[in-house]
Amino acid sequence: MDSLGAVTALFGVDLFRELSKTNDGNIFFSPLSITTAIGMLPLGARGSTATQLLKVLFSEKDTKSSGMKAEEKEVGDMWLLCRCGSPGKCIEKMEEIHRQFETFLSEISKPTNNYELKIANRLFGEKTYLFLQKYLDYVEKHYHASLEPVDFVNAADESRKKINSWVESQTHEKIRDLFPDASLSSSTKLVLVNSVYFKGQWDREFKKENTKEEEFWLNKNTSKSVPMMTQRHSFSFASLKDLQAKILGIPYKNSDLSMFVLLPDDIDGLEKIINKISPEQLVEWTNPGHMEERTVTLHLPRFEVEDSYDLEAVLAATGKGNAFSGHEADYSGLSLGSGLQAQKFLHASFVAVTEDGTEAAAATSVDFVLTSAPGCETFHCNHPFLFFIRHNESNSVLFFGRFSSP
Repeated sequence: MDSLGAVTALFGVDLFRELSKTNDGNIFFSPLSITTAIGMLPLGARGSTATQLLKVLFSEKDTKSSGMKAEEKEVGDMWLLCRCGSPGKCIEKMEEIHRQFETFLSEISKPTNNYELKIANRLFGEKTYLFLQKYLDYVEKHYHASLEPVDFVNAADESRKKINSWVESQTHEKIRDLFPDASLSSSTKLVLVNSVYFKGQWDREFKKENTKEEEFWLNKNTSKSVPMMTQRHSFSFASLKDLQAKILGIPYKNSDLSMFVLLPDDIDGLEKIINKISPEQLVEWTNPGHMEERTVTLHLPRFEVEDSYDLEAVLAATGKGNAFSGHEADYSGLSLGSGLQAQKFLHASFVAVTEDGTEAAAATSVDFVLTSAPGCETFHCNHPFLFFIRHNESNSVLFFGRFSSP
Protein backbone atom coordinates (compact mmCIF):
# COMPACT_ATOMS: atom_id res chain seq x y z
CA MET A 1 0.00 0.00 0.00
CA ASP A 2 2.93 2.35 -0.50
CA SER A 3 2.21 3.59 -4.03
CA LEU A 4 0.84 7.07 -4.59
CA GLY A 5 -2.57 5.66 -5.51
CA ALA A 6 -2.63 3.48 -2.40
CA VAL A 7 -1.54 6.38 -0.19
CA THR A 8 -4.41 8.57 -1.38
CA ALA A 9 -6.93 5.72 -1.01
CA LEU A 10 -5.71 4.88 2.48
CA PHE A 11 -5.69 8.47 3.62
CA GLY A 12 -9.09 9.16 2.01
CA VAL A 13 -10.82 6.32 3.82
CA ASP A 14 -9.14 7.07 7.17
CA LEU A 15 -9.94 10.79 7.04
CA PHE A 16 -13.51 10.19 5.89
CA ARG A 17 -14.17 7.86 8.81
CA GLU A 18 -12.86 10.45 11.25
CA LEU A 19 -14.84 13.31 9.70
CA SER A 20 -18.03 11.23 9.67
CA LYS A 21 -17.83 10.77 13.45
CA THR A 22 -18.71 14.43 14.00
CA ASN A 23 -20.44 15.27 10.73
CA ASP A 24 -23.59 13.54 9.53
CA GLY A 25 -24.01 15.83 6.52
CA ASN A 26 -22.10 16.18 3.27
CA ILE A 27 -18.36 15.62 3.30
CA PHE A 28 -15.95 16.51 0.52
CA PHE A 29 -12.16 16.79 0.48
CA SER A 30 -9.11 16.02 -1.64
CA PRO A 31 -6.87 13.20 -0.36
CA LEU A 32 -4.39 14.07 -3.10
CA SER A 33 -4.20 17.71 -2.03
CA ILE A 34 -3.69 16.89 1.63
CA THR A 35 -1.13 14.12 1.09
CA THR A 36 0.77 16.33 -1.35
CA ALA A 37 1.00 19.04 1.30
CA ILE A 38 2.11 16.50 3.89
CA GLY A 39 4.60 14.99 1.44
CA MET A 40 6.50 18.29 1.30
CA LEU A 41 7.17 18.32 5.05
CA PRO A 42 9.27 15.25 6.09
CA LEU A 43 12.65 16.57 4.97
CA GLY A 44 12.18 19.61 7.17
CA ALA A 45 10.94 17.60 10.14
CA ARG A 46 12.84 15.89 12.92
CA GLY A 47 12.21 13.18 15.50
CA SER A 48 8.63 12.22 16.31
CA THR A 49 7.32 14.93 13.99
CA ALA A 50 8.81 13.13 10.98
CA THR A 51 7.45 9.86 12.35
CA GLN A 52 3.94 11.27 12.54
CA LEU A 53 4.13 12.65 9.01
CA LEU A 54 5.33 9.37 7.58
CA LYS A 55 2.56 7.48 9.34
CA VAL A 56 0.20 9.37 7.06
CA LEU A 57 2.07 8.17 3.98
CA PHE A 58 2.76 4.59 5.05
CA SER A 59 0.15 2.10 6.20
CA GLU A 60 0.26 0.98 9.82
CA LYS A 61 -1.07 -2.37 8.58
CA ASP A 62 2.23 -2.99 6.80
CA THR A 63 4.08 -2.76 10.09
CA LYS A 64 1.75 -5.07 11.99
CA SER A 65 1.41 -7.72 9.29
CA SER A 66 5.16 -8.10 8.85
CA GLY A 67 6.12 -7.84 12.51
CA MET A 68 8.34 -4.86 11.78
CA LYS A 69 9.42 -2.47 14.47
CA ALA A 70 8.89 1.24 14.17
CA GLU A 71 12.18 2.95 14.93
CA GLU A 72 13.51 6.41 14.27
CA LYS A 73 16.81 6.54 12.43
CA GLU A 74 18.78 9.59 11.48
CA VAL A 75 20.25 9.30 8.01
CA GLY A 76 21.98 12.42 6.76
CA ASP A 77 19.57 15.27 7.30
CA MET A 78 16.38 13.22 7.23
CA TRP A 79 14.57 11.47 10.08
CA LEU A 80 12.58 8.53 8.77
CA LEU A 81 10.11 6.07 10.15
CA CYS A 82 12.05 2.85 9.80
CA ARG A 83 9.83 -0.22 9.73
CA CYS A 84 12.37 -2.92 9.15
CA GLY A 85 15.56 -1.88 10.92
CA SER A 86 17.00 -0.91 7.55
CA PRO A 87 17.22 2.89 7.19
CA GLY A 88 18.35 2.56 3.58
CA LYS A 89 15.19 0.67 2.66
CA CYS A 90 13.04 3.27 4.39
CA ILE A 91 14.76 6.07 2.49
CA GLU A 92 14.18 4.16 -0.74
CA LYS A 93 10.46 3.81 -0.01
CA MET A 94 10.14 7.46 0.95
CA GLU A 95 12.03 8.64 -2.11
CA GLU A 96 9.81 6.46 -4.29
CA ILE A 97 6.73 8.26 -2.98
CA HIS A 98 8.36 11.60 -3.77
CA ARG A 99 9.29 10.41 -7.25
CA GLN A 100 5.69 9.32 -7.84
CA PHE A 101 4.45 12.74 -6.77
CA GLU A 102 6.99 14.33 -9.12
CA THR A 103 5.99 12.10 -12.06
CA PHE A 104 2.29 12.56 -11.41
CA LEU A 105 2.54 16.34 -11.15
CA SER A 106 4.53 16.44 -14.40
CA GLU A 107 2.10 14.18 -16.24
CA ILE A 108 -1.11 15.95 -15.26
CA SER A 109 0.37 19.34 -16.14
CA LYS A 110 0.48 18.35 -19.80
CA PRO A 111 -2.24 20.14 -21.80
CA THR A 112 -5.33 18.19 -22.86
CA ASN A 113 -8.66 19.09 -24.40
CA ASN A 114 -10.50 16.36 -22.48
CA TYR A 115 -10.49 17.96 -19.04
CA GLU A 116 -8.76 20.56 -16.90
CA LEU A 117 -6.75 19.26 -13.98
CA LYS A 118 -4.34 21.60 -12.26
CA ILE A 119 -2.33 20.97 -9.11
CA ALA A 120 -0.20 23.80 -7.79
CA ASN A 121 2.16 24.06 -4.81
CA ARG A 122 3.70 27.21 -3.39
CA LEU A 123 5.74 28.23 -0.36
CA PHE A 124 5.18 31.72 1.02
CA GLY A 125 8.12 32.57 3.28
CA GLU A 126 8.97 35.58 5.42
CA LYS A 127 11.47 37.56 3.35
CA THR A 128 13.84 38.14 6.28
CA TYR A 129 13.90 34.47 7.32
CA LEU A 130 16.65 32.13 6.10
CA PHE A 131 15.38 28.76 4.88
CA LEU A 132 17.74 25.90 4.12
CA GLN A 133 18.45 25.74 0.38
CA LYS A 134 18.49 21.95 0.52
CA TYR A 135 14.87 21.92 1.60
CA LEU A 136 13.84 24.48 -1.02
CA ASP A 137 15.58 22.47 -3.76
CA TYR A 138 13.86 19.31 -2.54
CA VAL A 139 10.31 20.65 -2.75
CA GLU A 140 11.06 22.44 -6.03
CA LYS A 141 12.27 19.19 -7.62
CA HIS A 142 9.60 16.78 -6.38
CA TYR A 143 6.60 19.04 -5.82
CA HIS A 144 7.19 21.93 -8.25
CA ALA A 145 6.87 24.30 -5.29
CA SER A 146 8.81 27.54 -5.45
CA LEU A 147 9.36 29.98 -2.59
CA GLU A 148 7.70 33.38 -2.80
CA PRO A 149 9.01 35.95 -0.29
CA VAL A 150 6.34 37.91 1.59
CA ASP A 151 6.39 40.39 4.47
CA PHE A 152 4.70 38.70 7.40
CA VAL A 153 6.55 40.88 9.91
CA ASN A 154 5.26 44.25 8.75
CA ALA A 155 2.33 43.33 6.52
CA ALA A 156 0.79 40.09 7.76
CA ASP A 157 -2.72 40.86 6.56
CA GLU A 158 -1.56 41.97 3.12
CA SER A 159 0.43 38.72 2.90
CA ARG A 160 -2.66 36.75 3.91
CA LYS A 161 -4.65 38.42 1.14
CA LYS A 162 -1.90 37.67 -1.34
CA ILE A 163 -1.92 33.98 -0.42
CA ASN A 164 -5.71 33.82 -0.62
CA SER A 165 -5.60 35.54 -3.99
CA TRP A 166 -3.14 32.95 -5.28
CA VAL A 167 -5.40 30.10 -4.13
CA GLU A 168 -8.42 31.77 -5.76
CA SER A 169 -6.59 32.13 -9.06
CA GLN A 170 -5.44 28.51 -9.02
CA THR A 171 -8.95 27.20 -8.31
CA HIS A 172 -10.86 29.52 -10.67
CA GLU A 173 -12.18 31.40 -7.64
CA LYS A 174 -13.89 28.31 -6.21
CA ILE A 175 -11.80 28.43 -3.03
CA ARG A 176 -11.93 31.85 -1.39
CA ASP A 177 -10.47 33.06 1.90
CA LEU A 178 -8.58 29.91 2.74
CA PHE A 179 -6.95 31.94 5.49
CA PRO A 180 -9.61 33.97 7.36
CA ASP A 181 -9.04 37.39 8.93
CA ALA A 182 -6.30 37.54 11.57
CA SER A 183 -5.23 33.95 10.93
CA LEU A 184 -1.65 35.00 10.09
CA SER A 185 0.56 37.29 12.15
CA SER A 186 3.99 38.88 12.34
CA SER A 187 5.31 35.65 13.89
CA THR A 188 4.35 33.61 10.81
CA LYS A 189 7.45 32.50 8.93
CA LEU A 190 6.24 30.04 6.31
CA VAL A 191 2.94 29.08 4.69
CA LEU A 192 2.85 25.99 2.51
CA VAL A 193 -0.11 25.75 0.13
CA ASN A 194 -1.37 23.09 -2.27
CA SER A 195 -4.35 23.57 -4.57
CA VAL A 196 -6.22 21.17 -6.86
CA TYR A 197 -8.69 22.18 -9.56
CA PHE A 198 -10.60 19.80 -11.82
CA LYS A 199 -13.22 20.40 -14.47
CA GLY A 200 -14.25 17.53 -16.69
CA GLN A 201 -17.07 16.61 -19.02
CA TRP A 202 -18.77 13.27 -18.78
CA ASP A 203 -17.90 10.83 -21.52
CA ARG A 204 -21.66 10.72 -22.12
CA GLU A 205 -23.44 13.81 -20.87
CA PHE A 206 -26.81 13.73 -19.17
CA LYS A 207 -29.51 15.34 -21.28
CA LYS A 208 -30.89 18.31 -19.40
CA GLU A 209 -34.44 17.64 -20.59
CA ASN A 210 -34.33 14.31 -18.73
CA THR A 211 -33.57 15.96 -15.37
CA LYS A 212 -36.65 15.87 -13.12
CA GLU A 213 -37.42 16.78 -9.53
CA GLU A 214 -37.34 13.70 -7.31
CA GLU A 215 -37.24 12.93 -3.60
CA PHE A 216 -33.86 12.31 -2.02
CA TRP A 217 -34.18 10.42 1.26
CA LEU A 218 -31.92 11.65 4.05
CA ASN A 219 -33.24 8.80 6.17
CA LYS A 220 -36.34 6.59 6.20
CA ASN A 221 -38.51 9.43 7.49
CA THR A 222 -37.14 12.58 5.84
CA SER A 223 -36.74 13.54 2.21
CA LYS A 224 -35.92 16.62 0.12
CA SER A 225 -36.65 17.41 -3.49
CA VAL A 226 -33.59 17.39 -5.78
CA PRO A 227 -32.99 17.75 -9.54
CA MET A 228 -32.31 14.13 -10.54
CA MET A 229 -30.31 13.56 -13.71
CA THR A 230 -31.02 10.38 -15.67
CA GLN A 231 -29.41 8.39 -18.46
CA ARG A 232 -29.27 4.79 -19.64
CA HIS A 233 -25.98 3.56 -20.97
CA SER A 234 -23.23 1.02 -20.47
CA PHE A 235 -21.20 1.61 -17.29
CA SER A 236 -18.62 -0.27 -15.25
CA PHE A 237 -20.71 -1.92 -12.55
CA ALA A 238 -20.37 -4.35 -9.66
CA SER A 239 -22.81 -5.64 -7.08
CA LEU A 240 -21.21 -6.04 -3.65
CA LYS A 241 -23.48 -8.67 -2.13
CA ASP A 242 -21.62 -9.04 1.16
CA LEU A 243 -21.73 -5.30 1.69
CA GLN A 244 -25.33 -4.92 0.50
CA ALA A 245 -24.26 -2.19 -1.89
CA LYS A 246 -23.25 -1.62 -5.50
CA ILE A 247 -20.64 0.49 -7.19
CA LEU A 248 -20.65 2.28 -10.52
CA GLY A 249 -17.93 3.98 -12.55
CA ILE A 250 -18.85 7.08 -14.57
CA PRO A 251 -16.02 8.02 -16.97
CA TYR A 252 -15.07 11.51 -17.99
CA LYS A 253 -14.01 12.22 -21.56
CA ASN A 254 -11.14 10.03 -22.74
CA SER A 255 -11.55 7.92 -19.56
CA ASP A 256 -8.39 9.32 -17.96
CA LEU A 257 -10.51 10.08 -14.90
CA SER A 258 -13.68 8.54 -13.50
CA MET A 259 -16.16 9.19 -10.75
CA PHE A 260 -17.07 6.10 -8.75
CA VAL A 261 -20.30 6.01 -6.76
CA LEU A 262 -20.83 3.53 -3.91
CA LEU A 263 -24.56 3.19 -3.24
CA PRO A 264 -25.96 1.11 -0.36
CA ASP A 265 -29.05 -0.98 -1.09
CA ASP A 266 -30.94 0.50 1.87
CA ILE A 267 -31.77 4.14 2.54
CA ASP A 268 -29.94 4.05 5.87
CA GLY A 269 -27.32 1.56 4.72
CA LEU A 270 -24.36 3.90 4.41
CA GLU A 271 -23.71 4.29 8.14
CA LYS A 272 -23.76 0.52 8.50
CA ILE A 273 -20.97 -0.07 6.02
CA ILE A 274 -18.60 2.86 6.60
CA ASN A 275 -16.41 0.90 8.99
CA LYS A 276 -16.49 -2.19 6.77
CA ILE A 277 -14.83 -0.48 3.81
CA SER A 278 -11.05 -0.71 3.53
CA PRO A 279 -8.75 1.14 1.13
CA GLU A 280 -7.66 -2.20 -0.31
CA GLN A 281 -11.28 -3.05 -1.08
CA LEU A 282 -11.86 0.26 -2.83
CA VAL A 283 -8.90 -0.44 -5.08
CA GLU A 284 -10.03 -4.02 -5.69
CA TRP A 285 -13.69 -3.20 -6.34
CA THR A 286 -12.83 -0.55 -8.92
CA ASN A 287 -10.23 -2.67 -10.69
CA PRO A 288 -11.31 -3.24 -14.31
CA GLY A 289 -11.00 -6.98 -13.72
CA HIS A 290 -13.63 -6.85 -10.97
CA MET A 291 -16.15 -4.56 -12.62
CA GLU A 292 -18.02 -5.43 -15.78
CA GLU A 293 -19.73 -3.34 -18.40
CA ARG A 294 -23.47 -3.42 -17.83
CA THR A 295 -26.42 -1.50 -19.21
CA VAL A 296 -27.52 0.70 -16.33
CA THR A 297 -30.34 3.17 -15.81
CA LEU A 298 -28.55 5.78 -13.73
CA HIS A 299 -30.26 8.41 -11.57
CA LEU A 300 -27.77 10.88 -10.09
CA PRO A 301 -28.60 14.14 -8.28
CA ARG A 302 -27.27 17.42 -9.58
CA PHE A 303 -25.48 18.85 -6.57
CA GLU A 304 -22.84 21.16 -5.13
CA VAL A 305 -20.82 20.67 -1.95
CA GLU A 306 -18.44 23.20 -0.42
CA ASP A 307 -16.64 22.79 2.89
CA SER A 308 -13.52 23.58 4.87
CA TYR A 309 -11.71 21.73 7.63
CA ASP A 310 -9.14 22.40 10.33
CA LEU A 311 -7.21 19.18 9.91
CA GLU A 312 -5.03 19.46 12.99
CA ALA A 313 -7.83 18.30 15.28
CA VAL A 314 -8.96 15.59 12.88
CA LEU A 315 -5.48 14.16 12.43
CA ALA A 316 -4.88 14.34 16.18
CA ALA A 317 -7.91 12.08 16.66
CA THR A 318 -6.29 9.51 14.36
CA GLY A 319 -3.04 9.68 16.33
CA LYS A 320 -1.24 11.57 13.57
CA GLY A 321 -1.70 15.13 14.70
CA ASN A 322 1.42 15.88 16.74
CA ALA A 323 3.19 17.03 13.59
CA PHE A 324 0.84 20.00 13.48
CA SER A 325 0.92 20.89 17.16
CA GLY A 326 2.67 24.19 17.67
CA HIS A 327 4.30 23.15 20.95
CA GLU A 328 5.39 19.65 19.99
CA ALA A 329 6.26 19.78 16.29
CA ASP A 330 9.90 19.98 15.27
CA TYR A 331 10.66 21.55 11.88
CA SER A 332 14.25 22.47 12.53
CA GLY A 333 15.20 20.95 9.18
CA LEU A 334 13.55 23.86 7.41
CA SER A 335 15.99 26.50 8.56
CA LEU A 336 19.12 27.09 10.59
CA GLY A 337 17.08 29.03 13.12
CA SER A 338 15.28 27.24 15.92
CA GLY A 339 11.68 27.28 17.06
CA LEU A 340 9.92 27.10 13.70
CA GLN A 341 6.54 25.49 14.40
CA ALA A 342 3.46 24.53 12.43
CA GLN A 343 0.46 26.59 13.50
CA LYS A 344 -2.39 25.63 11.19
CA PHE A 345 -3.38 22.85 8.82
CA LEU A 346 -6.35 24.02 6.75
CA HIS A 347 -8.21 22.42 3.87
CA ALA A 348 -11.07 23.78 1.74
CA SER A 349 -12.93 22.05 -1.07
CA PHE A 350 -15.69 22.52 -3.63
CA VAL A 351 -17.49 20.23 -6.10
CA ALA A 352 -20.32 20.76 -8.59
CA VAL A 353 -21.85 17.78 -10.39
CA THR A 354 -24.08 18.69 -13.34
CA GLU A 355 -25.44 17.25 -16.57
CA ASP A 356 -22.30 18.37 -18.40
CA GLY A 357 -19.76 17.00 -15.97
CA THR A 358 -17.97 17.87 -12.75
CA GLU A 359 -16.12 20.90 -11.45
CA ALA A 360 -14.12 20.41 -8.29
CA ALA A 361 -11.45 22.28 -6.39
CA ALA A 362 -9.55 21.95 -3.16
CA ALA A 363 -6.79 23.72 -1.33
CA THR A 364 -4.67 22.58 1.56
CA SER A 365 -2.35 24.74 3.57
CA VAL A 366 0.04 24.10 6.39
CA ASP A 367 0.90 27.15 8.30
CA PHE A 368 3.57 26.37 9.46
CA VAL A 369 -17.12 -11.78 -4.92
CA LEU A 370 -18.86 -9.62 -7.03
CA THR A 371 -21.98 -10.89 -8.72
CA SER A 372 -24.45 -9.46 -11.18
CA ALA A 373 -27.61 -10.59 -12.86
CA PRO A 374 -28.27 -10.34 -16.59
CA GLY A 375 -30.36 -7.52 -18.00
CA CYS A 376 -30.47 -3.81 -17.20
CA GLU A 377 -29.42 -2.62 -13.77
CA THR A 378 -30.96 0.35 -11.96
CA PHE A 379 -28.63 2.62 -10.03
CA HIS A 380 -30.88 5.12 -8.25
CA CYS A 381 -28.96 7.57 -6.07
CA ASN A 382 -31.94 8.81 -4.08
CA HIS A 383 -30.35 8.26 -0.66
CA PRO A 384 -26.89 8.86 0.89
CA PHE A 385 -23.92 7.59 -1.10
CA LEU A 386 -20.13 7.81 -1.26
CA PHE A 387 -18.30 9.08 -4.33
CA PHE A 388 -14.70 9.63 -5.33
CA ILE A 389 -12.92 10.94 -8.41
CA ARG A 390 -9.87 8.97 -9.49
CA HIS A 391 -7.02 9.48 -11.93
CA ASN A 392 -7.12 6.04 -13.50
CA GLU A 393 -3.53 5.59 -14.66
CA SER A 394 -2.02 6.32 -11.26
CA ASN A 395 -5.09 5.16 -9.25
CA SER A 396 -4.75 8.40 -7.29
CA VAL A 397 -7.87 9.56 -5.47
CA LEU A 398 -8.24 13.25 -6.30
CA PHE A 399 -11.46 13.86 -4.38
CA PHE A 400 -13.50 11.86 -1.86
CA GLY A 401 -16.94 12.64 -0.51
CA ARG A 402 -20.33 11.72 0.86
CA PHE A 403 -23.55 13.21 -0.43
CA SER A 404 -26.24 12.83 2.19
CA SER A 405 -27.96 16.20 2.53
CA PRO A 406 -29.15 18.25 -0.47
